[in-house]
Amino acid sequence: MSQAIKDVPVSNVTATQKACCRFCQAPLTHTVVDLGMSPLCESYVSLSQLNQMEPFYPLRVYVCDRCFLVQLQEYVSPEHIFTEYAYFSSYAESWLQHARVYTDLMVDRFSLNASSQVVELASNDGYLLQYFLEKGIPVLGVEPAANIAQVALSKGIPTVNEFFGQDCAHKLVQQGKQADLIVANNVLAHVPDLNDFVAGIKRLLKPQGVATGEFQHLLRLMESNQFDTIYHEHFCYHSFIAIEKIFAAHGMTLFDVEELPTHGGSLRVYARHSEDISKPVCNRVAALRAHEENDGFTTLERYAQFSAQVQATKRNLLDFLIQAKKAGKVIVGYGAPGKGNTLLNYCGIRTDFLEYTVDRNPYKQGMYLPGTHIPIYAPEKIAETKPDYVLILPWNFKDEIMKQMSFIGEWGGQFVVPIPEVKVYA
Repeated sequence: MSQAIKDVPVSNVTATQKACCRFCQAPLTHTVVDLGMSPLCESYVSLSQLNQMEPFYPLRVYVCDRCFLVQLQEYVSPEHIFTEYAYFSSYAESWLQHARVYTDLMVDRFSLNASSQVVELASNDGYLLQYFLEKGIPVLGVEPAANIAQVALSKGIPTVNEFFGQDCAHKLVQQGKQADLIVANNVLAHVPDLNDFVAGIKRLLKPQGVATGEFQHLLRLMESNQFDTIYHEHFCYHSFIAIEKIFAAHGMTLFDVEELPTHGGSLRVYARHSEDISKPVCNRVAALRAHEENDGFTTLERYAQFSAQVQATKRNLLDFLIQAKKAGKVIVGYGAPGKGNTLLNYCGIRTDFLEYTVDRNPYKQGMYLPGTHIPIYAPEKIAETKPDYVLILPWNFKDEIMKQMSFIGEWGGQFVVPIPEVKVYA
């Protein structure tokens, strides 16, 4: 499994090299939050690797004082992180429902049919494109992880195993694959070269086509202390103000935006070619831009407040765990998501607090979490061991998980959700 610990090809960043903004190249000198040293969040460890050296990298977040893009330095190459990946979108039922609803909305709003072309960037295992395919609409996925792309291909979903950018877009256009709809759901945060990626979207999109992108909203991340969604696989964290500037620099206009509840609060933006006047800019664009400005997202002071919030959340979670262990309680985890690994490593939570965690993804079962080395089992383990508390690491799916695992109430078990604050559910 190539995402396990091994010799890691690092980027050209050195300890003394100054960081520069991924978008505007301005020097990065302002820290938003420093989460210390952390391993790659999807680098699960096998039993045979437990005693081997494991690489850790700084997890320090900067904000650009020119364009206000929030970002990390690149310590590890994207090819190492994403060539083989352990996240499969189809294991979350609520996410599949989200994909169904999105498909219906796009088909109706933009009159997509058998003559249209839908292209998804970072298409994962075909979780979304399968619903367009059911409607007889031609689809194409672009997915850099070979293991995940193979799953999509096995479902009959045409998939290109490649990183997306201008070169990939040019090849697709040469093959006649210019798109009526480009989907970029939860990928913008994973893109180290935003200029190349957005320029590729511009190249691939038909003159009157539409590109939509979903990403966690920086405003919601900060107000709800969602620091666990910060990890090396996420190079950037987007406000509407910053993402609008990036698209505009490449001749694209964001003409609509929706606020979504997914991932603790996300945005869905709608982009078109700037010269395409058939799609007027709606009032929601100006309203959200004004909201962020009024909340201080064009001032450095707003970003400087975040670190204290994060530290308070860490202390509160550790206080709960310490008291529970003193009372003789057994605590286990549910899920092995990237966000959980940031939370556990930053807070120093290992098997002394969390005996094990479980995950529905068989790709992770039998492995150990990076850094903390907490073992991962199948969900059935919880019924066998009957713990007192189940700490839900993918808290954005807490309702779905608590419904699936409601049987823990039979022995008095309770759920614990750590973000935005520690909360116990019976």
